Amino acid sequence: MAKTKELSKDTRNKIVDLHQVGKTESAIGKQLGLKKSTVGAIIRKWKTYKTTDNLPRSGAPRKISPRGVKMITRTVSKNPRTTRGDLVNDLQRAGTKVTKPTISNTLRRQGLKSCSARRVPLLKPVHVQARLKFAREHLDDPDEDWENVIWSDETKIELFGKNSTHRVWRTKNAELHPKNTIPTVKHGGENIMLWGCFSAKGPGRLIRVKERMNGAMYREILSENLLPSARALKMKCGWVFQHDNDPKHIARATKEWLRKKHFKVLEWPSQSPDLNPIENLWRELKVCVAQRQPQNITALEEICMEEWAKIPATVCENLVKTYRKRLTSVIANKGYITKY
Repeated sequence: MAKTKELSKDTRNKIVDLHQVGKTESAIGKQLGLKKSTVGAIIRKWKTYKTTDNLPRSGAPRKISPRGVKMITRTVSKNPRTTRGDLVNDLQRAGTKVTKPTISNTLRRQGLKSCSARRVPLLKPVHVQARLKFAREHLDDPDEDWENVIWSDETKIELFGKNSTHRVWRTKNAELHPKNTIPTVKHGGENIMLWGCFSAKGPGRLIRVKERMNGAMYREILSENLLPSARALKMKCGWVFQHDNDPKHIARATKEWLRKKHFKVLEWPSQSPDLNPIENLWRELKVCVAQRQPQNITALEEICMEEWAKIPATVCENLVKTYRKRLTSVIANKGYITKY
């Protein structure tokens, strides 16, 4: 039997109002276009419970007891990689037979959802301690200090890859039509390497690194682009340069070059991409580039430069303005990688 449509609250209340003024169930049914039995059921509910609202329904009993729920919740809390099959077997040994969907529904009610594990840098205990030390030491630094930092990094952008994912409207059995596909090649296809920098005042220079980068090339990039970026961004005297602990960045020759140029360098904890706000700009850049669907390496480079130049200064300002939140997150997360 098909499920009937539930009456609106206004209609139910109107039935009660008509009943109270003395109208019969038949008369109310004719006036409102309802069956007499429906009108009678609403009136009986009102007489019994003094309301026409839906009452709580008991439903079928849970297959997993409260004790069983606690057991599987505790199991996945200790080991998030526990599979549904493992939990089914655990419950079966305890005398409860359930299916995998029941496990999923039960854990979802406990606020636990199965998701793909994020890929993050490998953190050793020394990295965790260094990250905590950095966050605690700089937590109370004034916002003006972070506004006087030039953040830098390198990134790789692929011509074909995950960034080129798009949805298409198509008919049945047309999934392989050229208009409905995205061309891919093995190993991600061609790509370009970029070096860029920015500050709270906006994006600095972005350049393509055309050869395999070594220490000498990195120093050349800094020589040709770092100081011009600082001038273009109108950085205050005593501005600070940030880069990570890539071997090219911390090579003795690079450190000496930076010292001779009198550049102040921010001491940086290793394995900390979440502490560098330029990572947020890289993500935005890749999304914008993918939307324009470059067809070759030349177009890819041109589009990267165009989209980088379009980044509003307000976006950069907000990334730096909220830097204390990053430090707070690292401390709250006991030194491990945060959502940033």
